[in-house]
Amino acid sequence: MLELKGLSKQFGGLRAISDLSFVVHQGEFFGIIGSNGAGKTTLLNLITGYLSPTAGTIAFEGRRVDGLRPFQICRLGIGRTFQVVQPLAEMSVEDNVVAGALFSSSERISVAEARRRAQSPLEMVGLSGRRAAPAGALSLAEKKKLELARVLATRPRLLLLDEVMGGLPPADVRELVAVLRRIHQSGATIVMIEHQIRVILELAQTVFVLNFGTRLLQGAPNEVVSHPDVIEAYLGRPLDSNAASALNAPKTNS
Repeated sequence: MLELKGLSKQFGGLRAISDLSFVVHQGEFFGIIGSNGAGKTTLLNLITGYLSPTAGTIAFEGRRVDGLRPFQICRLGIGRTFQVVQPLAEMSVEDNVVAGALFSSSERISVAEARRRAQSPLEMVGLSGRRAAPAGALSLAEKKKLELARVLATRPRLLLLDEVMGGLPPADVRELVAVLRRIHQSGATIVMIEHQIRVILELAQTVFVLNFGTRLLQGAPNEVVSHPDVIEAYLGRPLDSNAASALNAPKTNS
């Protein structure tokens, strides 16, 4: 579904992404990990047209998309979230999602049709009961759900997630993991950048490790996080073998 070949991005004398190649298959949940400054967000910005590559190609469903503008890439079926959520604070939750449906497609649809298309994303992320609330009044976890609902209203076939768990306490992380599992099971292909390695272990089928803009390793989650090079460059120490299951453990009071 998504194929990168020899992708590089240079900012002056700094090479943020260097000769990167990988493939994401339809229906896959593809996790990307790496330390701060590894080039993860730069990579998503290249895929979605916010940056242009210095070299290499990006293809979506066999079509070159490098060089296209963000709205054009969105209309082809690639949606994304951002590290810092930016809801339209004075609009209702539902109208935020309606805006996503209205402005993400070259197809001209009515507001009524956009409102109809907003209902399934709201239900998918668990915000149906908050549809009338001002978006600015939501908690951080709810704003992250709203960002997901808004991008789902664009009807993406490929969904790119940038640190969607950032800043959330464990209970909210567990809830959002369940939301992402539902989204994936609905048929979306997902590429996810995430620092919380337990989330990656829980959700991803394939893990790609970025290290200073280059490929360090790619493989199954347990294989990747137990590899000596990944431990040295990113984790610092081996993970507990029950790390992934900890997300689903019931919360206990001490």
